[in-house]
Amino acid sequence: MIRAALLAAAVCAAPLAAAPAQAQDGHVNHAAHGHAHAAFASDRLHVRVDGPEGAPDLILIPGLSSSPEVWQGTVDHLAGRYRVHRIHVQGFAGAPAEGNATGPVAAPVAEEIARYIREQGLQKPAVVGHSMGGTMAMMLAARHPDMVGKLMVIDMIPFMGAMFGPPGTTAESVKPVADQVYAAQSTAPRDQYLTQAKASVTGMIRTEAARTGPLTDVETSDQQVSAAAFRELIVTDLRPELGEITAPTEVLYVKFNDPRMTDAITDAIYQMSFSTLPSARLKRIDDSAHFIMLDQPAAFYADLDAFLAR
Repeated sequence: MIRAALLAAAVCAAPLAAAPAQAQDGHVNHAAHGHAHAAFASDRLHVRVDGPEGAPDLILIPGLSSSPEVWQGTVDHLAGRYRVHRIHVQGFAGAPAEGNATGPVAAPVAEEIARYIREQGLQKPAVVGHSMGGTMAMMLAARHPDMVGKLMVIDMIPFMGAMFGPPGTTAESVKPVADQVYAAQSTAPRDQYLTQAKASVTGMIRTEAARTGPLTDVETSDQQVSAAAFRELIVTDLRPELGEITAPTEVLYVKFNDPRMTDAITDAIYQMSFSTLPSARLKRIDDSAHFIMLDQPAAFYADLDAFLAR
């Protein structure tokens, strides 16, 4: 429940995004971010590509209200060994909402990633997703098992709604709670978003120097998109679908940020959550908060290297 509260605070902290750069024809110029993007037309996402042609393909999906920049250290570590495709979800971190302005976000974006893989001719890329990005990665691997070569999920369970209710909570039973959370987040005043953003980022990233970028991402994410995406996460239960995943899967996670939640309890929650995918390798990363790749980069890179080498 504490992790859920932290994630909720992150969404609540997001004010409306600043106006995006637009061309004279009214279309958004994604190049305004300062880097090149793949030639892929979508109103749900755009993709930054780094690395040489011909290298193995790796897709990196950031979490709720996050920018592809959270993966910069990972891209630098890989140093051209992979062709890295970083997803930027529309409505997050300064990107205009476009197709994500209303309705669900995670499921439609996962389908667009599948289309990206197909149209770009990627051959079973490895897919790594953090937080909400992990949810989208699981959706992709379960609903398009022939497209994903390997799957890594970072600090995300397949049914976050379980954290918002008593034992036995279902996607249906948690909908009233999700609706209440969405109503509160989508209408909260801007100053409240900013105050809660600082508190949530502090809780999700132990390393003080690493907080600036994610805080800016939250501050420049679209309030409505983030709130809708968070509601969707609460009511999405992927446990029945995990058995469809055929890709080798690894799940990295951290102890829940609550003194009452011991290592053993956290381990048990993850084991139960992924029981429908018994082949998944689960590994707890110690001395880290939610953003493992920022708090424990050396440990994360070592695990990622070993995972990709298998």
